[in-house]
Amino acid sequence: MKKAVIYSRVSSVGERQNTDRQISDMTAYAESNGYDVVQVYSEKISGGKKNAERVVLQECLEYARANKALILVSELSRVGRQIWEVLETVKNCIDSNVNMYFHKENFSLFDEKGKVLATTAIYISCLGFCAEMERENIAYRLNSGRDLAKANGVKMGRKVGSVKSKEKKAEEYAHVIRSLKKGKSIRDTAKLCDVSISTVQRVKREFAL
Repeated sequence: MKKAVIYSRVSSVGERQNTDRQISDMTAYAESNGYDVVQVYSEKISGGKKNAERVVLQECLEYARANKALILVSELSRVGRQIWEVLETVKNCIDSNVNMYFHKENFSLFDEKGKVLATTAIYISCLGFCAEMERENIAYRLNSGRDLAKANGVKMGRKVGSVKSKEKKAEEYAHVIRSLKKGKSIRDTAKLCDVSISTVQRVKREFAL
C-alpha cells in the first residue's frame, strides 16, 4: 500500500481551534485512494510564519522525503499564507521528489507519471496571492475596527494585572524548562509536558534556552 502523511495546521494557539476536521478529511481521502497514513503532523502556528519557524512542517517534510510518502494537506493555505513561503515549500518538495496533495483545490505537485505539472507554479501563485490578500484584508478590517473603538472611547489591551510576569511563567512552565534544559527536542518536550509545540517554542524563546 502507498504511504502518506497528513500535515494539518491551525493559527490559534488556544483551544478555540483544532486540527480534527483536517485530519478526518485527509484520513478519509487516504482510505478511499489506497494510501496508508503512516504519520500525522499537527501544528498550531500562524500561516504567516516563515518556514524555518514551523518545526512540525519541517519534520513532516523530512519524514516524507526519507520515506517517499505523499503529503496530504486539506488546503493550500495550511502550508502558508505568504506566496513566497508557499512556493519555497513547494520547491523544496519538488527538488526532493516529494509529492503533496491539496484536497480543497484538488491538485498534486506531480502527475501519475511522476512529472511536475506544468501549471503548478502558476496555479499556486494565483491561489497564494488570493490567500495573502485575504489575510491583509482581515488585518485591515481589524485595525479599522480597533481605531473606531478607540475613537469612541473604548479602552484597548489587556486588563491591568492580566499579563503574567516572567517569574510566574517560570513557575507555570517549570516542567517545560526542565525538559528543554535536559536537551529534549521541542516536539518531545510538548508530548512529555502535555502542552502545544507553540507553547514550548515560546518558552524556549522567552527563557533563551
